[in-house]
Amino acid sequence: MGECGAPGDVNSNVLVARSTGDAQLDKAVWQWLSWDKNQKTKEQIESLLQNGKHKELRDRLCCRLTFGTAGLRSAMGAGFCYINDLTVIQSTQGIYKYLERCFSDFKQRGFVVGYDTRGQVTSNCSSKKLAKLTAAVLLAKDVPVYFFSTYVPTPFVPYAVQQLKAVAGVMITASHNRKEDNGYKVYWENGAQITSPHDKEIIKCIEECVEPWNGSWNENLVDTSPLRQDPLKKICDCYMEDLKKICYHRELNVQTNLKFVHTSFHGVGHDYVQLAFQAFGFQPPIPVPEQKDPDPDFSTVKCPNPEEGESVLELSLRLAEKENAKVVVATDPDADRLAVAEQQENGCWKVFTGNELAALFGWWMFSCWKENCSEDADVKNVYMLATTVSSKILRAIALKEGFHFEETLPGFKWIGSRVKDLQDNGKEVLFAFEESIGFMCGTSVLDKDGVSAAVVIAEMATYLEGKNLTLAQKLIEIYETYGYHISKTSYFLCYDPPTIKRIFEKLRNFDAPQSYPKFCGIYNILHVRDITTGYDSSQPNKKSVLPVSKSSQMITFTFQNGCVATLRTSGTEPKIKYYAEMCALPEQSDRTVLEEELQQLIEALIENFLEPDKNGLIWRSA
Repeated sequence: MGECGAPGDVNSNVLVARSTGDAQLDKAVWQWLSWDKNQKTKEQIESLLQNGKHKELRDRLCCRLTFGTAGLRSAMGAGFCYINDLTVIQSTQGIYKYLERCFSDFKQRGFVVGYDTRGQVTSNCSSKKLAKLTAAVLLAKDVPVYFFSTYVPTPFVPYAVQQLKAVAGVMITASHNRKEDNGYKVYWENGAQITSPHDKEIIKCIEECVEPWNGSWNENLVDTSPLRQDPLKKICDCYMEDLKKICYHRELNVQTNLKFVHTSFHGVGHDYVQLAFQAFGFQPPIPVPEQKDPDPDFSTVKCPNPEEGESVLELSLRLAEKENAKVVVATDPDADRLAVAEQQENGCWKVFTGNELAALFGWWMFSCWKENCSEDADVKNVYMLATTVSSKILRAIALKEGFHFEETLPGFKWIGSRVKDLQDNGKEVLFAFEESIGFMCGTSVLDKDGVSAAVVIAEMATYLEGKNLTLAQKLIEIYETYGYHISKTSYFLCYDPPTIKRIFEKLRNFDAPQSYPKFCGIYNILHVRDITTGYDSSQPNKKSVLPVSKSSQMITFTFQNGCVATLRTSGTEPKIKYYAEMCALPEQSDRTVLEEELQQLIEALIENFLEPDKNGLIWRSA
């Protein structure tokens, strides 16, 4: 927790009188009440102390937030393990200390701060306020801050970091998480989310300076400091101009009669998707009125995650039917992900999975490159990337077309960093994705971007309509050309970390100590890769090519029948996720047979490896 600071305005007699009998907890309570200047969160801790809720106090105060796959993410509320004014100040102080060490020109180049529209009345906590405090810490230390004057899509922050040559940036968002959550996403100077070892070093620096510095609480600095600039107009204009680099059929877009509906899920996306469609020559998409404007309560959806499919897209699908729009695009609340639905001839809606959209995007970005590249362009210089739990469809396309395909660990931070390395070595990256509807079309933004993906899918649908094809029909063509890739992803909830650890340890010691399973029910396992330990049975030296990631659990099984299945824990939620994909050859074209085999394998995987009843796991649908 770091050293206890001065007692500030806390009455020490009161604290002694209310001692919990636990020295570590008493110190943590003392620190919180000394340092927190947010009346609401301070009162939450005082109330727990008065009511003798020592266990809850311990849970809230005796552990600290750690960097997961997407920076810091947690519920808003009082405590060192939650997102609130104090923990954001502490995190920013640690980042300041680390960046000062890394960059001699930090105070010339500056720092970018963006935010979404989340907020919580009970803890007086909003993304904008947390962003102002982030800026205050840096402005008080004479660091120039590019602070957006209004909410922006998450991709604008990494884009701005690169455009403005800042050393780093922070986006205050919890993306598609439930309304109680918020987060703190950190981008490095290369425009990608931070990866190891930066995350570990920042955490060390946070722990070295947990007491707020003079000036750290002064959120008004954003309005008064000459070091604060608003990058909104410049970044928005540059972004929309850069977007035109991946627009290949403007004349078709201008003429099309196709109509599109867009929902921004009560988040930041509306204005920016409208501008993106304009940049491509389209008429603006029809917005879902009830979901167009920001609403931190996400009042029309049970959860603000468009990945959940038709149930959360209800309003946009009904509006599309009314307006005779055949395609619906949905950006999540911070507009870095994209869901797409298309009305089929029978009137039903097909909601595409992230992996299906990736097949379409991969085909499209490569076709457009091939049509527009110079005569001396070399296909061997071209790359596409995906995370290892995503579909292998890009690998199949790459093998046939001659470009390169690479896998990274889950999380767009790994993709962003790798894309930058490839670019620095003169390679051309066309597309990258993760199965959870995260897409990167082109390389203007080294992160997933729902705004650009929305307008690219609109152009693709327009082009295909001219060929009398729907997106769904084109998808089947792609699978028939490169081989069916049928995948299924789901999860179980588990709120007990020891149970999760036990499940994965059993897989590492299945029939005997340090031996992985050779079968899953009737299915023969060819290879096992364990990213947590660095083991990979398919490599001659038995070592994983992908970096080891000890902080999360992840094991991949490759089966003899062509199926690949991964079990992993989520970096941001209490979930065990499974990803299974049947990768067929082009000649295996009976989809029904492939789907049945995949389903049976998933059932075997759940029954033999996860044992939900025995381990008290909660099924996703519940």
